[in-house]
Amino acid sequence: QVPLVESGGGSVQAGGSLRLSCAASGWTFNSNCMAWFRQVPGKEREGVAAIYTGGGNTNHADSVKGRFTISQDNAKNTVYLQLSSLKHEDTAMYYCAAGDTQAGSWCYLDDYDYGTWGQGTLVTVSS
Repeated sequence: QVPLVESGGGSVQAGGSLRLSCAASGWTFNSNCMAWFRQVPGKEREGVAAIYTGGGNTNHADSVKGRFTISQDNAKNTVYLQLSSLKHEDTAMYYCAAGDTQAGSWCYLDDYDYGTWGQGTLVTVSS
């Protein structure tokens, strides 16, 4: 019914891992950017990671580089965010977003590049 459906959020202890999924519903990836953003009440929305579905180039925010990994499963028309070595400050609502088809292979972590958004999945990290 909705174009992007997130899943995989939950509560984990610091140092633990989660894998978030974002499934495209009713459409297929078409050399566009897919990205994950997160937001905490009272703070600005933050770009976490992005991937170009046409070639696989990725872009990870410095705050998560080395701990989070974005990936794609073409057969399932799904993008993932693997969250590892989780910290309390990673607690947030995580949103999946999709941009339009583009020729360039680089995806930015700016929300204005993305016109389609999922409903979000909550990640809570305890001590």
